[in-house]
Amino acid sequence: MPSSRWTTWAWMLLLPGCAIGWPKQSSSATSDIRNCTTSPPFLPPTVTDTSAQLNALRQRMQFYNISAYIVPATDAHMSEYIAERDARLAWISGFTGSAGTGVVTTKKAALWTDSRYWTQAERQMDCNWELQKIVWTDSIGEWLLQEIPAGENIGLDPFLFSIDLWNSYARVLQGSSRTLVPIEDNLVDLVWGSQRPPLPTSEIYLLPETFTGSTWQEKVSGIRSQMEQHSRSPTAVLLSALEETAWLFNLRGDDISYNPVFYSYALLTTSDISLFVDRNRLSAEALQSLSAQCPGPLCVQVEEYDQVRASVQAYAQGDVQVWIGTEYTTYGLYGVIPQDKLVESSYSPVMTTKAVKNAKEQALLKAAHVRDAVAMIQYLLWLEKNVPKGSVDEFSGARYVDKLRREKEHCRGASFETISASGLNAALAHYSPSNVSSRKLSVDEMYLSDSGGQYLDGTTDITRTVHWGEPSPFQKEAYTRVLMGNIDLARLVFPSETSGRVVEAFARRALWEVGLNYGHGTGHGIGNFLSVHEWPVGFQSNNVPLVKGMFTSIEPGYYQEGEFGIRIEDVALVVEAQTKHGAGEKAHLTFEVVSLVPYDRNLIDISFLSEDQIQYLNTYYETIRQRVGPELQRRQLEEEYEWLRRNTQPFSRGTLVATSLGTLAITSLVSTLLPDRQA
Repeated sequence: MPSSRWTTWAWMLLLPGCAIGWPKQSSSATSDIRNCTTSPPFLPPTVTDTSAQLNALRQRMQFYNISAYIVPATDAHMSEYIAERDARLAWISGFTGSAGTGVVTTKKAALWTDSRYWTQAERQMDCNWELQKIVWTDSIGEWLLQEIPAGENIGLDPFLFSIDLWNSYARVLQGSSRTLVPIEDNLVDLVWGSQRPPLPTSEIYLLPETFTGSTWQEKVSGIRSQMEQHSRSPTAVLLSALEETAWLFNLRGDDISYNPVFYSYALLTTSDISLFVDRNRLSAEALQSLSAQCPGPLCVQVEEYDQVRASVQAYAQGDVQVWIGTEYTTYGLYGVIPQDKLVESSYSPVMTTKAVKNAKEQALLKAAHVRDAVAMIQYLLWLEKNVPKGSVDEFSGARYVDKLRREKEHCRGASFETISASGLNAALAHYSPSNVSSRKLSVDEMYLSDSGGQYLDGTTDITRTVHWGEPSPFQKEAYTRVLMGNIDLARLVFPSETSGRVVEAFARRALWEVGLNYGHGTGHGIGNFLSVHEWPVGFQSNNVPLVKGMFTSIEPGYYQEGEFGIRIEDVALVVEAQTKHGAGEKAHLTFEVVSLVPYDRNLIDISFLSEDQIQYLNTYYETIRQRVGPELQRRQLEEEYEWLRRNTQPFSRGTLVATSLGTLAITSLVSTLLPDRQA
């Protein structure tokens, strides 16, 4: 799934010379996007009328003496995916994308989002809103300087902005005679009132020991060891991200759709542990686990969720040093800790420790991917049989693959809203169908499926793009070059602790060579039954260096606006590489792909591939046969097993004639021409 936290669109601005192949946004009105230039304006049925919300918000702004109010698309934990009660930007603007910032002034309303969501915004926002297609904080600040007169105030909720983001706004406005005002009463919440969705009430449960890499006591001891070894000797670590508390205490919940997390904070000191959460929601088993070693240094004191600020403020009055991660700690919490008592890093030690999976966690995630591969193979076979009949649309396809996953052992549902996109809709990187706007799948168009599952032993995320008919030469070249980028990055050998941004160009090189590119991130970390986008792993500028034991997606793509989209995504484990020469104390690294689903042979033009790339494909396909084949046979899925055999036959230059045929019969022909391999 395309990474979408903060800098996913960085390449769009850094690489203007490669813009030939990027999706271009059409300026002409179509039947599904708004047109505010006509009288009356044209608004599609997907648009939300926001006049009442904006009028009510502006009345609140007047009461608080502010001329602009900034509304982000996040929650108090800097979560990428949020619960419905935190969807303030969606409620005030109608825009439901996962990345964006809204600004409301006394006369205007504007939304900033990246290219993945431009078309979606035009489909969802009414003419009260203007769309800004530059995404940096500086551009929002410059817009505010133009729209807000000197001497006036700009308001925001300090509990919805990270320290770094707050400082970015403050820097842009510095010396402008415009004041950034923290308002602890969220104005959108006040306007939303009783219509705002309620707090969650579902149970917070203990993850069975079978599915954890370590006990929570072992994890706490490890974090305390890092505190002791730190040059500043912090006495406490403040945890704000929901993933941090879930991972540290081996607890899970369902407060946010697709993400098994729950509203919480934690304050871990050298001698005490405080968990800020709704105690009534903790299962008896969870409470027993947290209190089993009370009293003592491994005893968790459960405090009310909304007491975190007061408790941190009280703790900070002593002779202490509080370690925080600035990417996830809000300005509202940061402000109660004196500057001389802060130990700051981009990410907390829990976040960086969680990113490196131990041997048991690695085995768990790999096992989840085998079962996930079974679901995907079932789905691809089902599509192959039913799309020619005209009986599948984007929405029914998405529902079916979700159903197949839910039937698998240990599955707890999808890991994000399934992206099921045909033809021109696949050119929208984050398109998800609905039952009212869903295109019929056709053998004459490309189809992109990006989906994943939440299993007790791991989170999965995989994208496959297929074509059941006769793809054009350009479509085959574009697909093959995306595949080449996937292969080139996956087989790369690099020094330990290399930053992902240093090597991510390998995923783009085959596209760059012919003037093509893509406008989203190349990959993101992934959790063990946690978030599908798990920071801080990945290939962007603010990701941590890659080390052995990390999992990341590798997902290059290409998007031709109005026609088709291509993405090939696999999850890979960072492993030690076997090199000819030694590398000193630190071994070189490479990737082991753990996603186990073959690529579409109908779209591969083997003439573009090097011998090394062909050998990599053949080795990967042999791995799929060895790992997934027995599981299909164990489940007595014989038709799926035969499909796997056909679609993992080895490639050679001799298959060039076959791959150029571009027909549904290709798999049968390949099966006939090439010798069989035993799984």
